Amino acid sequence: MTDIQIDAAFDSGNIEVLSVDGSKARLRISKDHQSDFYQWFHFRISGPAGRELELKIGDLNASAYPDGWIDYRACVSEDRACWSRAETSFDKDEDGGTLTIRHTPAGDLAWFAYFAPYSLERHHDLVSEAAASEGVSHRCLGHSLEGRPIDCLVLGEGEIPVWLYARQHPGESMAEWWIEGALEALCDPADPASRVLRSKCRLHIVPNCNPDGSYRGHLRTNAAGVNLNREWHEPSAERSPEVLAIRSAMDQSGVRFAMDVHGDEAIAANFLAGFEGIPSWRDALGEEFYRYRAILERRSPDFQSAKGYPASRPGKANLSMSTNQLAERFGACAMTLEMPFKDNADLPDPDQGWSPERCKLLARECLASLVEWLET
Repeated sequence: MTDIQIDAAFDSGNIEVLSVDGSKARLRISKDHQSDFYQWFHFRISGPAGRELELKIGDLNASAYPDGWIDYRACVSEDRACWSRAETSFDKDEDGGTLTIRHTPAGDLAWFAYFAPYSLERHHDLVSEAAASEGVSHRCLGHSLEGRPIDCLVLGEGEIPVWLYARQHPGESMAEWWIEGALEALCDPADPASRVLRSKCRLHIVPNCNPDGSYRGHLRTNAAGVNLNREWHEPSAERSPEVLAIRSAMDQSGVRFAMDVHGDEAIAANFLAGFEGIPSWRDALGEEFYRYRAILERRSPDFQSAKGYPASRPGKANLSMSTNQLAERFGACAMTLEMPFKDNADLPDPDQGWSPERCKLLARECLASLVEWLET
């Protein structure tokens, strides 16, 4: 029986092949360049039609978030359009922590990923389509370390400056699926929530803050191994030109409301993190965040507030993170949206888990919640 063939030399690809024996393979995940972070994988398999694959990814106890492998199921697709979940198990005692994926593809190509990928080619399609919509303008805020544009879409006739931005951590591809859902709504002239937002707000949307890391198949860093969400206190052209470009544009526009869109490896839920602990904390500003969170929880069965990150103690907020920096810098109601790599355990989907489709639907609920937040 011929051996399967495994490849990852493409946009966002990441895997090391240790051995292949028929339809079985032992694999490793490559670290981010100049960094010890690793968790994102994305590869394709040729020649598996009708054969049960057994794919073992080892050395995962030393990955960035080893708790992320517990109850996790790998994403798989044969057409790169619909992503489902494969049978997956994790054994922390095998080969330094091993994720075993079993799947029997119908055809001769199968793609596996940590979450449904969002390619740079799709990013460019998204930006171009949105920029061609009525009332939408495009700005290139700057360039990444490797020269890729930091795209920003601007729309709305109102005066309230709103910023929505995603993929500071490139392996969190669900964040750009969320942005796609938000842009589809905002560019739809018949969408009532979007009509209200465009009348009241000036919206600035950055679909991908880290295009280099996205293309390289990184989990968490840019081309220099820098975690962009630890650079907001003093970004530099040498280490983090991506953050420098975005923060400079924010300084020009001001920020009243901001959402930084992410994914969480370990927590099987959607949740928001706020800015508790910033030096200039005011109860009134904090109540704005809690009010938005309560609105979203009431509106969306896919959102909850019981699970999440612990709040920072007074005066202990990390101002190198964008949410804290924007709340401190502008007095903005800023927040970080986290979505799961696994599934929403409170409302599970056995076929797809948390999926691109659900990311996009949650984006619409976030926009509708913003309308209600502005009105009250």
